Amino acid sequence: MEKLFTFAFVSELFVYSQDDIAGKILQILGEIKVSFVVPFLRIFMYVNLVLSIMLFTEMNFMAIVVAVNKLFGKKPEQRYKWEPFEDDEEQGSSVYPLVLVQVPMFNEREVYQLSIGAACGLSWPADRIVIQVLDDSTDPVIKAKVEMECQSWANKGVSIHYQVRDNRKGYKAGALKEGLKHEYAKKCEYVVIFDADFQPEPDFLARTIPFLHHNSELGLVQGRWKFGKYISLKLISFQLLTIIRRLFVEIKWSFTCLDKFIKFKTWLQEATPQPYHVVWLQMAPKLNTDDCLMTRLQEMSLNYHFKVEQEYGSITFAFFGFNGTAGVWRMSTLDEAGGWKDRTTVEDMDLAVRASLRGWKFLYLDSLMVKNELPSVLKSYRYQQHRWSCGPANLFRKMFFEIIRNNRVTWWKKLYVLYSFFFVRKIVAHIVPFTLYCVVLPATVFIPEVMIPTWMTMYLPTIITLLNAVGTPRSFYLVVFWVLFENVMSLHRAKATLIGLFGTRSVNEWVVTEKHGDASKVKAPTQQTRTWFKAGERILMLEICVGIILFGCACYDLAYGKYHYFVFIYLQSIAFLTMGCGYIGIQVPNS
Repeated sequence: MEKLFTFAFVSELFVYSQDDIAGKILQILGEIKVSFVVPFLRIFMYVNLVLSIMLFTEMNFMAIVVAVNKLFGKKPEQRYKWEPFEDDEEQGSSVYPLVLVQVPMFNEREVYQLSIGAACGLSWPADRIVIQVLDDSTDPVIKAKVEMECQSWANKGVSIHYQVRDNRKGYKAGALKEGLKHEYAKKCEYVVIFDADFQPEPDFLARTIPFLHHNSELGLVQGRWKFGKYISLKLISFQLLTIIRRLFVEIKWSFTCLDKFIKFKTWLQEATPQPYHVVWLQMAPKLNTDDCLMTRLQEMSLNYHFKVEQEYGSITFAFFGFNGTAGVWRMSTLDEAGGWKDRTTVEDMDLAVRASLRGWKFLYLDSLMVKNELPSVLKSYRYQQHRWSCGPANLFRKMFFEIIRNNRVTWWKKLYVLYSFFFVRKIVAHIVPFTLYCVVLPATVFIPEVMIPTWMTMYLPTIITLLNAVGTPRSFYLVVFWVLFENVMSLHRAKATLIGLFGTRSVNEWVVTEKHGDASKVKAPTQQTRTWFKAGERILMLEICVGIILFGCACYDLAYGKYHYFVFIYLQSIAFLTMGCGYIGIQVPNS
């Protein structure tokens, strides 16, 4: 009995000790939460609120300025002198300035013919234009095809030069810089750049060069991107007739009606006997944006960039970031700005900032659209967004003091470049969506002492979303998907922005965005047999981990939450998991 009593007594002491230890641990954790976690989260929330207000104010101000300019402002032809070129009886075509068209390429199997053909089809006197194909391809088969295409156009009388390098130093910037060293390039007064997936309309030069020629202060004229490929009306007519004929067959109408449609189709063939590529001026758009949901969402973001950001910069400060393609530079502007540099992955923005700091003005033409292709594969899109997020942040880091010390522009313009152009739009806009809506908001589920204001969680993001959506009315019903998609991508962009700001090893990582042309449609039947073996390449572990964490936060909020954010957090977690598993965009297997 004495032993039993002793054992029971010791056990009771041990249990009491355990309860006491657990209580002490909970007490310590509570003190840590009150003393450190809650204040830190509250400060972090206020920082995000301030940054969000900065972004909100910037977006609204730009939208108001652009809207007022659309209603009451002057058109580019009214703000700057513009007169078309006309042949002179005595001087002939020499009244036209000599123009160099650069087309940089890298293993562009799917689009090289379209881009070279579009460049060679520009309406400009043949003796006053030089086409330069800068091929950095590493695939010998593709290089041979590109060279053969250039030779084919040369045989037709086009002044076209096929240029290659023995290395890829500087990537695109290095290729463009090397191309300008040739003697025929030095004789040109203007240089036009088109990436491999861009197909300008024939009148591109006729609409841009006069601005530069008649306004000596302009150094750059930038066109707008149009996302799509084009097919002839004749081909559309044949496809419609085929569909109608099949419908008649399905509903078993009389053979008399079928015969009439067949005769009509024969008449149409006789009326337009030319091959499809001859009827190229009669075109109807077939946009690349309709490939998948991801391209539709990209269209919304890019339309806002061109319709608001680029337009605002052009009409207020005559400065904006060069988009790297679909633009015309004055050669003297390039020389004065120091030419192309490869110190960042945004060589186009680098050149634009340096040229602007030397007093040159830029003009953006929203009505001048150039067709191009959006990345429809998630992997390619992520590489592109890494470059577009990391590069500007790294350039901001490298040029901050250079901009401050500049004496050629006003302090007002320097403030615009540093605060609005770089800090708010290139850093804050990439980081805040993730930190606020994917970190702070879910954290308040477990720490209800920190409360986010309602105007911050509802009204402000709603207005920002509507501002982005108004540029693409046809996709307005996709705004919820756009918000979720952008929040997921904000994780990738925020990481890239921090890499650029701190200059880590992968800061100059450059991967060319793949172009697929119609490959996604041609290879679709083989997709099922190849996707299983490539599933591992689609997995994004960081996105999946964030998705799982958000899902847990949503479940906790549903059971014990105070603010009822679980609907949004559930949707956001599903978006993270969906993209983390690679189930967005199209899958184009290797041939």
